[in-house]
Amino acid sequence: MSDIKVTLALPPYPDDRWELARQMGVEYAHPHTAMGEAGLGSGDVRVDHVPRDYDELLRLINAFENVGLEVPVVGPAGTISDTTRLGRDGRDEDIAAFCEHLKHVGAVGVPVVTYSWMTRFWWMRTGERVPLRGNSLSTEYNHEQSERGPKEPIDASEEDLWDNLAYFLERVVPVAEDAGVKLALHPDDPPLSPVRGVPRIITSPNAYDRVLELQPSEANGISFCVGNFVAMETDVPAMVRHFDDRIHYAHFRDVEGDPESFVEVWHDEGPTDMRAVLAAFKDIDFDGPMRPDHVPTMQGETNERPGYEMKGRIFAVGYMRGLLESL
Repeated sequence: MSDIKVTLALPPYPDDRWELARQMGVEYAHPHTAMGEAGLGSGDVRVDHVPRDYDELLRLINAFENVGLEVPVVGPAGTISDTTRLGRDGRDEDIAAFCEHLKHVGAVGVPVVTYSWMTRFWWMRTGERVPLRGNSLSTEYNHEQSERGPKEPIDASEEDLWDNLAYFLERVVPVAEDAGVKLALHPDDPPLSPVRGVPRIITSPNAYDRVLELQPSEANGISFCVGNFVAMETDVPAMVRHFDDRIHYAHFRDVEGDPESFVEVWHDEGPTDMRAVLAAFKDIDFDGPMRPDHVPTMQGETNERPGYEMKGRIFAVGYMRGLLESL
């Protein structure tokens, strides 16, 4: 029977967001980057602040557990950079560091490591003050506006990225298997290629099929971001059922628009039947972590962390739990 783990991205240090999570009944935490400040920056400077050292990681996991929060997923601890994605000198050292991280993660009992293959740019937005209902604020992406900006001098093709991903997975999947850890690859956001001259490859369901074929192991899986699959213009419940047990992590959000122009919307008023999406996850007996992702900024919040302020996530957790109870 499916037992979806409603999870919140929380800072890797105690603050009021830890207490608010427990007060709303959340029992699972994803120790996360600085809750959105680095969201629009480059892949090389984004750090998820999860320690690589085993003892530091253990203390972090125990700190969450001591307040009643289990950690079912962590990031790559800064071990994957463009050095690895672009196949540059030094990637073998990075991959070795990632493998060591996988061993530590398995040893402390965390089942999932999420990562991305976005080169140079992380998740990109062209606006972060789009008014929604009641003057709440959201983010948007407009490809035509973005493309007016400077191009990036990257000497790599999409096939180069595929070759480098195959090289990476060939070396890390056996380590993940031995450690009892599952890998969850996040889609490119926006799901377009190229962006500012930079190739991107995780932009469609067909791309994910290819990823899973590279290493047909249960340890090689995906992070199913609902908003990205909406932007890909897919039948999202059908995609959930298609990828089935290779989904190891899920992000619950919605967007309105298409890959070249979209706005992130309130979970309860977007174009997607979110109850049907959760029903599909129930159908495949998904029992992994699922977090509400990229919420609007509400009255009284600073919008310093677009998509990651707390009031919208409180609303999203309540909405998720209500939908799950209705199922």
